[in-house]
Amino acid sequence: MNLTLLFISGPEIMVIMLLVVMVFGADKIPEIARGLGKGMRQVKDATNDIKKEIKDSSEKNKIDTNITKNIQKEVSAVKDSIEELTGPIKRNL
Repeated sequence: MNLTLLFISGPEIMVIMLLVVMVFGADKIPEIARGLGKGMRQVKDATNDIKKEIKDSSEKNKIDTNITKNIQKEVSAVKDSIEELTGPIKRNL
């Protein structure tokens, strides 16, 4: 596990842990950790469900996943044509 999460070093984590023990007490820490674990699990399950729903709906409706590639080609073609038109103007300025 990377202890430099959010630019917090080892000694700073130890101070935070000491403060947590002082504020909540040693007997409450397992309950807090269990609650945080359950909350993180619920968030992970919810995001997985959303991803699954999006994937299922795209397969069900047969949405063209290459549409972004087509749009990017069109945008680059327009950019190229604009560059051709404005190229001589920019050079004259």
